[in-house]
Amino acid sequence: MKFLRLIYILIFILFAESLPLQAVTPVQQTEQRYKIAVCDWMILKRQKIGSFELVRSLNGDGVELDMGSLGQREKFDNKLREPHFQQLFRETAQKFQLEVSSIAMSGFYGQSFLERANYKELVRECLDAMKVMDTKVAFLPLGGVKSGWDKDRDLRRELVRRLKEVGDMAASEGLVIGIETQLDAKGEIRLLKEINSPGIKIYYKFQNALENGRDLYKELRVLGKKRICQIHCTDTDGVTLPNNERLDMNKVKETLDKMKWSGWLVVERSRDKNDVHNVKKNYGTNINYLKEVFQER
Repeated sequence: MKFLRLIYILIFILFAESLPLQAVTPVQQTEQRYKIAVCDWMILKRQKIGSFELVRSLNGDGVELDMGSLGQREKFDNKLREPHFQQLFRETAQKFQLEVSSIAMSGFYGQSFLERANYKELVRECLDAMKVMDTKVAFLPLGGVKSGWDKDRDLRRELVRRLKEVGDMAASEGLVIGIETQLDAKGEIRLLKEINSPGIKIYYKFQNALENGRDLYKELRVLGKKRICQIHCTDTDGVTLPNNERLDMNKVKETLDKMKWSGWLVVERSRDKNDVHNVKKNYGTNINYLKEVFQER
């Protein structure tokens, strides 16, 4: 009996000692109110498996995967339509304990969403990639649309129609397309009301407000928690985030906290203009700074 009692005691001690180890797991990491991701195309790893290992080495929580370049192609240069790469990307993300924050259609920075006859097909392919990588947000920049579209009645009507169409496609599958525009907060609210689809929200970008001399903290408050699906949490290139005097990141956090917003803060730019190609320095600096400001220790 004494021998059995000793065995039970040893088992209990081993079990008790294992409990602290269980508290430090990848699952715990996903409970952060704010998570930090990086755009794969900006770290020179567009649709490359190596993006996961690099982002892990930079201390990021996730990757914003791009759909691949577009240019004059009919479709995105997209590996994620192939089953082999679908499995490889999923397994690699899991291996490095990273999430995919979102899927980006960055090709529309340079190509007009209004001039693509196959816009629905392109968005459909993005929605399929989102389901493959288990993410709920797509990024759609409208930078390629002709300047002044917001004041041209016909262009605006057609853009609204197309965004309504793809937004409803996304919403029917529980997904969201976050659009980036050059409009101020009131202009974006008006646009969202015209689109009138739960599948279209704002993908907010600090750079747009700062370059146009707008108060980004006020814009965040005006847009509100429910209209912002994700944030590109950087400025234009010049200096890294800790050295950016026109962007008060602690005030950003205070604003988002009061709004009760939570989600992904995605690093896009804010590279040192004197060392712009130094990926590890620029993005490592930005990621660690955002973690210091936004994440609980």
